[in-house]
Amino acid sequence: MNNLPNLQEAYAFCEQLTRSHYENFPVGSVMVPKAKRKHIYSIYAFARTADDFADEGFGSETKPEDRLRLLDDWERQLDECLVGNFKHPVFVALQQTIRELNLPVQLFKDLLSAFRQDVVKTRYDNFDEVMDYCRRSANPVGRLILLLFDYRDEKLFQFSDRICMALQLANFWQDVSVDLVKDRVYLPLDEMKQFNFSEVELFGKICNDGYRELLKFQVGRTQKIFDEGKPLLDLVRGKLRLELKLTWLGGTQILRMIEKNNYDTLSTRPALSKFDKLKLLGKLFSVSVARA
Repeated sequence: MNNLPNLQEAYAFCEQLTRSHYENFPVGSVMVPKAKRKHIYSIYAFARTADDFADEGFGSETKPEDRLRLLDDWERQLDECLVGNFKHPVFVALQQTIRELNLPVQLFKDLLSAFRQDVVKTRYDNFDEVMDYCRRSANPVGRLILLLFDYRDEKLFQFSDRICMALQLANFWQDVSVDLVKDRVYLPLDEMKQFNFSEVELFGKICNDGYRELLKFQVGRTQKIFDEGKPLLDLVRGKLRLELKLTWLGGTQILRMIEKNNYDTLSTRPALSKFDKLKLLGKLFSVSVARA
């Protein structure tokens, strides 16, 4: 890209890209200190752009080999930015973020590995395969956020991994019908068989007892994973603690909404409304005041 922006302009580009996308959970919200938000924006812009290459950002007419080529080029630009060669404003900002925060580049490469997998893999034989995907698609994000706040304890990383895996899983169960449009199924095939629910029924959006029991099992297991990561919320300080608690509450609330809807995520997609988010904020601050 010609006429690359300076560093301040590159961070502004990343912020604009970040704010133009909808997410369930806050990214770079007011709870994150202003000085750190630019780093969240650069990390998010890197991941968001790569995710668009792999998925919805370039339309269904884009061939898989072209998506893989775009992802390969994105990784080359990542490597090149580390030695001062830039072709895109995202990498002008990201290089500064990586150097200033001393971030492991492998975390970014793990994300790209997951995005490539989304291009070529649309079915998962078992839950271990799903968890391996989450390890590369979700866990790096949580670790990067901890590193941004200068937490480098492996125990904290492991708690973060559990929360991030659970968030990814909650998103899968929330978006079953959305993923069907892309011919993508994250429900483990062996567990679908275990609950006597077929792909034919899935793509027919038949919410029968088998589907409800399958989703009930997934929701229960995902809640346990959320709970395994919950100790992290009391091991970090300040605004990060509030941000993580709000994220944890948001993820578990999605599970409650699925449960409340009798586990039917085929005819409706449970999502947090603005009012739901305000209620979560109220719950968050009432707990914080009670503990003060």
